[in-house]
Amino acid sequence: MKELTREELLKKADQPNKEAMRLHPFYQGKLQTALKCPVRDFSDFAIWYTPGVAKPCLDIAANPAAVYQHTNKANTVAVVSDGTRVLGLGDIGPEAAMPVMEGKGILFKYLGGIDAIPICLNTKDPDEIIHTVKLLEPSFGGINLEDISNPKCFYILDRLRSEMNIPVWHDDQQGTASIELAGIINALKIVGKDLEKAIYCIVGSGAANIALVRIMITAGVPPRNIIMVDSKGILNRQREDLESDKTNNPYKWDFACRTNGENRSGDISEAIKGVDVLVAASKPGPDVIKKNWIASMNKDSIVFVVANPVPEIWPWEAKDAGARIVGTGRSDFPNQINNSIGFPGIFRGTLDVHAKTITDEMAITAAYAIAKTAEEKGLREDYVVPTMNEWEVFINQAVAVGLKAIEQGIARRPLTADQIRQMAYDRIRNARDMTRVLMEQGIIPAPPEE
Repeated sequence: MKELTREELLKKADQPNKEAMRLHPFYQGKLQTALKCPVRDFSDFAIWYTPGVAKPCLDIAANPAAVYQHTNKANTVAVVSDGTRVLGLGDIGPEAAMPVMEGKGILFKYLGGIDAIPICLNTKDPDEIIHTVKLLEPSFGGINLEDISNPKCFYILDRLRSEMNIPVWHDDQQGTASIELAGIINALKIVGKDLEKAIYCIVGSGAANIALVRIMITAGVPPRNIIMVDSKGILNRQREDLESDKTNNPYKWDFACRTNGENRSGDISEAIKGVDVLVAASKPGPDVIKKNWIASMNKDSIVFVVANPVPEIWPWEAKDAGARIVGTGRSDFPNQINNSIGFPGIFRGTLDVHAKTITDEMAITAAYAIAKTAEEKGLREDYVVPTMNEWEVFINQAVAVGLKAIEQGIARRPLTADQIRQMAYDRIRNARDMTRVLMEQGIIPAPPEE
């Protein structure tokens, strides 16, 4: 196949933007409500609504747990955002966040068989967000927090996880961390390096990377082997600004004290020198990461640049600079290191066992399930994690996560591995078949020609 020029690569990278502006107005939204029950004739409404519906209502009133049997609660997730940190676009507001939350909804449905409702809140106050989400608990089996700015996203997640009886997940934190850990595990296998001995540079100290570092440490990476960078430079014990701000953002000060065993200081260029793995989740590029910085990394370097919509450095530039394995957050380049590979399967397993929360151990278990799925297919430099098209990765995660929740004693519904696998398979197949039938019947119309 002919190798594309730089200009051709840039044109290809911009094509999704053009198609998005053409097709979003055509479909006027990406989600709709569909029935799960049959309507054979109008007499069925006496079953699904009044008078018949009174019986399941009374059953739930007497036994609140019966809501999981009589309603879709166990398969419904709220995708909640205040629009303060949308993709790489920043604080664009709740209305402007809606296309992203709807997009999240179709990923939940098509990849995980989960019904997701976008809820964009007209407040930036973290306590108002917490109060509002808690009021939603009766209607949802889980909460997916999305695109909420740092550091309040940590406060909101911590509060909701401790105060709600359904799983609350911040995909920009735990989801991104899970897929990045999976990519790191497999990339290190390809280059013959050890997870616990490699040296890591983490560029960007927002929600995604703080969660990644927390999960990496829980997975066995020594904190001293991790060098973190924020907009002001390398995190270290001499950063008086972090110490003085530790009330508002205790996470960064904690890592400033625990990581960076060499006590490096300086900017990104100093942090990258002589490391094995670079993970950047900072601001959209290109040229946020320079080619000569990549060239200063150790031999057989691994570079994950996951800013959206444009990575911190174009992948071909990173390869030219000597990186052996490169991943981005985009589906139109090899090695998509994106949380879309993780959250549908993680939530699938969580919901099916009626887990009360999603622990870091469940996220790590998911990362290893992702990594194993790709390894069984054959790892390559351009294939370190599965793609969204390989739907067994979501089923494998569901099984691993569900079993881990049962092991940790936080599942209300103990199931066997075979039961979880079959439920996940049936739900995901149903979602894909339904979409296919709607397209074949023209209920979902074909996109117009340009």
